[in-house]
Amino acid sequence: MCLICERIEMIKDNENKFFVKELKTGYVVLGDNQHFRGYTLFLYKKHKNELYELDSTERQAFLEEMSLVGEAVSKAFECEKMNYELLGNGDSHLHWHLFPRVSGDLGEYGYHGKGPGWWYPREKMYSAENVLNDKELEELKQKLKIELDKMYK
Repeated sequence: MCLICERIEMIKDNENKFFVKELKTGYVVLGDNQHFRGYTLFLYKKHKNELYELDSTERQAFLEEMSLVGEAVSKAFECEKMNYELLGNGDSHLHWHLFPRVSGDLGEYGYHGKGPGWWYPREKMYSAENVLNDKELEELKQKLKIELDKMYK
């Protein structure tokens, strides 16, 4: 079983503390590390590796929901720009990375302060200082859930 399938099973077993909301095509979760405050992932419900593996109706629904999740993240965390990435080289299971970005969030690691989130050093992005305590995590989850609930009345 892949890492994302394991995380989804944890959601189903009510054991994933990063889980925010279930949507039609996927699960919204906060990232384990929060250098980019509000960093969110949208995990496709089934194990598929590529967008083209979905039929056109399902693909359209998944992309539409990802866009709505991006809007909710943007509103919840008041970012200046949203970055969206569907990579899959590490975990091939379809999942979106949604990075709420603000000026200066790369520090000295950007090009004139700009660039993709992955330019931030891995050891810093995944350091203990970017792991939220339970109270901080619940606060972020609640902010995002409020915005998602507004969209999914």
